[in-house]
Amino acid sequence: MALFNVPFKAMGTLCQIRLMAESQSQAEHIAQPAISRIADLENRYSRYIPSSLISRINANAGAQLTPLDAESHALFSYVASAFEQSDGLFDVTSGVLRKAWNFRKVGPQSSLPARHSLPTQQQLDALLDCCGWAKVGWGGERSIQLPAGFEIDFGGFVKEYAADSALSVLREKGVSSAMVDLGGDIAVFGGGWPIAIKKPRAPSEKLTQLSLRGGGLATSGNYERFFMLNNKRYSHILSPFTGWPIITPASISVVADSCLVAGTVSTVAMLAGESDCLEYLDAFDLPYCCVFNDGRVVNQF
Repeated sequence: MALFNVPFKAMGTLCQIRLMAESQSQAEHIAQPAISRIADLENRYSRYIPSSLISRINANAGAQLTPLDAESHALFSYVASAFEQSDGLFDVTSGVLRKAWNFRKVGPQSSLPARHSLPTQQQLDALLDCCGWAKVGWGGERSIQLPAGFEIDFGGFVKEYAADSALSVLREKGVSSAMVDLGGDIAVFGGGWPIAIKKPRAPSEKLTQLSLRGGGLATSGNYERFFMLNNKRYSHILSPFTGWPIITPASISVVADSCLVAGTVSTVAMLAGESDCLEYLDAFDLPYCCVFNDGRVVNQF
């Protein structure tokens, strides 16, 4: 038996599953049900796929109810709970704010052309009227209808949920030790998996390393999608209350019993902003590593 890596692409990123097997072909065979599970979740919950549940819910906004299966109902229950526990920072309706901005994945030295301009407050106010999970009025029913103009986006947590789900498939298949890595959102079980935390401004360099025996790790950062305008950096992390980019740490990595929880906590802490993120992180009482824009590191792993 040896450790094999099974690479694949899903959810717009490079992914891998690592597990013990007799050969590469056997590893790929073992990993396939987990990869299929990830593909199924992407097909159901991606807003980029017209036939997905999320696209149907968005298309039906202001018009009709969309039925929810058991898994989708559970995910919306999680969404409602996370919104409440985060005081509105975790909000799956806030993705509509992207319409006012032009963020893209860029390199550290990249910038958009100087002709790029900031949105007006009037533009943001119009989108903020279509923002706020509390306005949806979902009370746990097995169907959902958004108000007119609203959109749901599961992009803030579905990748982490998929990592956990894929790992569960492997466990059910009798795999004794595995790691699922979906673009840096990681779920593991069995053994001590060495995981490197990279420097946000120099991803080829290692900041620290930990050994993870189970659970998940997720990282949120402001270093991949941003633009520079008049020597000021605008990141893609937008306040669900104002619509403007938040001054956040460079990155926050969190370890939890599941990748889903780790991702939610790292996201909420980023949305809390550079001034309040440590207070949020300490309140959750989970291992974390926070890298500030000035290079300061708070490592609680």
